[in-house]
Amino acid sequence: MARSGPIRILLAKPGLDGHDRGIRLVLRALRDAGMEVIYTGLRCTASQIVKAAIEEDVEAIGLSSLSGAHETHFCEVSRLLAEEGAADVLLFGGGIIPQQDVDRLREVGFQCIYPPGTPLEKIVDDLRSTLRPESST
Repeated sequence: MARSGPIRILLAKPGLDGHDRGIRLVLRALRDAGMEVIYTGLRCTASQIVKAAIEEDVEAIGLSSLSGAHETHFCEVSRLLAEEGAADVLLFGGGIIPQQDVDRLREVGFQCIYPPGTPLEKIVDDLRSTLRPESST
C-alpha cells in the first residue's frame, strides 16, 4: 500500500565515526524538502539504528561513514532489518566509501551510495522518485 504524508527518513552515524558535517547537511536538505527526518546522532550501533527505524516507522534509512568501517556497519544494519521483517525499508549511504565497496553494499540492499560532493538536490530527488514515484512526475 502506498504511503501518504511526508516521507519519513532516519539518518544515523554508525560506529565510532565522529564527523557529522555531511549528514547534518543532508538532514537539513531533506527537512527543507518537506520530509520528516529523525537523526539518531553519533556512535550508534546497528541494533539501535534498526530499533529506532522500526519504532519511528520510517521508509528509509540513510547511513554515513567516514571511518572506513562502512561495510561492517552498513551490512549489519541490512541484516538486522531483514531479521526484523523490515527489509522493505530503503537503504542509502554516503561518506568515504571506495568504489570497490559499492557493489557489495548494493548486494546487501543499499539502493544508493553517495560520495562526498554529491549535490543535495540529487539525494532529495532520488528519495522522492523512489519512495513517492506518483508525486515525482
